[in-house]
Amino acid sequence: MKTLIFGLLALAIAHPVSQANPHKQIQTGAAAIEHKVIEWRRHLHQNPELGNREFKTSQYIAAHLKSLGLEVKTGVAHTGVVAVLKGGKPGPVVALRADMDALPVKERVDLPFASTATSEYMGKEVPVMHACGHDTHVAILMGVAEILTNMKSELPGTVKFIFQPAEEGPPPGEEGGAELMVKEGVLKNPDVDVIFGLHIAAGTDVGTINVRKRGIMASSDDFKITIHGKQAHGSTPWDSVDPIVTASQIINSLQTIVSRHMPLTQQASVVTVGSIHGGVRSNIIPEKVEMLGTIRTLSEYDRQQIHELVRKKATLIGETMGAKVEVDLPFSSAYPVTYNDPELTDKMLPTLEAVAGAENVQIIDPITGAEDFSFYAQKVPGIFFFLGGKPKDLPATKAAPHHTPDFFIDESGMKLGVEALSQLAIDYMQANAR
Repeated sequence: MKTLIFGLLALAIAHPVSQANPHKQIQTGAAAIEHKVIEWRRHLHQNPELGNREFKTSQYIAAHLKSLGLEVKTGVAHTGVVAVLKGGKPGPVVALRADMDALPVKERVDLPFASTATSEYMGKEVPVMHACGHDTHVAILMGVAEILTNMKSELPGTVKFIFQPAEEGPPPGEEGGAELMVKEGVLKNPDVDVIFGLHIAAGTDVGTINVRKRGIMASSDDFKITIHGKQAHGSTPWDSVDPIVTASQIINSLQTIVSRHMPLTQQASVVTVGSIHGGVRSNIIPEKVEMLGTIRTLSEYDRQQIHELVRKKATLIGETMGAKVEVDLPFSSAYPVTYNDPELTDKMLPTLEAVAGAENVQIIDPITGAEDFSFYAQKVPGIFFFLGGKPKDLPATKAAPHHTPDFFIDESGMKLGVEALSQLAIDYMQANAR
């Protein structure tokens, strides 16, 4: 018997038991820190900050990352935080991104951690709320950083954690967001091979993931059309060059771009005029009218086609009316299509299915909302997906939309986000180890 025991011990020493299954490690780790992730989220929710002003948010994130022993850089693109985790083995560099900014929205949800914060926006004091779930994104990525740091020696590669400000757009006159992060070299030193990101979805059941290949979210370009006419008394319109009538004709013509020029059976596009300003009295035809609008497309080709058509229709209608028309396009913001690399999506879809269950991963149609994650995915292959955040017993029709005072997230869905991002990073590194 002793001989047998010594023989087994010798065999065990010569052939040690293989390391624990990373998937199990991640599951166990996510379950263990779920309460911390929720606690972080509630702190962030109660203390929201607007884009390019996330000073306390970045300090909170940086303190956690430094406590993990990571290399941390602050002040990226104003208030961004970037941390690097070097694994114990050589391999690729995987970036994981979360956005940090809140919105000028007054919270109406009855929560013990509801926001009562205010800030200044465009010269006015405004209420501030995490009305799009960026607080959950930050808390999830803080959790991922802790889990992967605990697995550091086993990681075949490097993980770059990107906490990004101003996804909703920087204040007027400032640069910001993912575009500035890329400009400042966030994907360099070390050079990123792939990037993964998620967005919580208030109208989708917890426990589910939505994804698709190629364009998952639209490009977004805002525009400003200024119409210069000739002022006159409202009783003698023949003395005027009426910018209001010109504006109405331009709006009607812009609505035909999608219905008469774009291949609607292939993919959607949107042209919307959301603001029109001109005149002060009922009996004065004004000298000038300004209009603001947005364009959404799902391919770069469609994007360029619509831009050309907006410019052409507006200026030519202005000429026929005797008015001078100026088109600023893009005016203040321009986001490319959020594009999921097809080959990378095919390779990583089994990871998402393993984490959530194949029945809980849905391939969705693209949506016409926009995301500045698109700037990263222009430079390196990326995957952006949606994480369910709606209570299962709440009908989707009753879920408050994003960017509204009643926006609500079921925190039980956040653990899946931690597991999904962690497993995507590890599976990609293992498949591409050097």
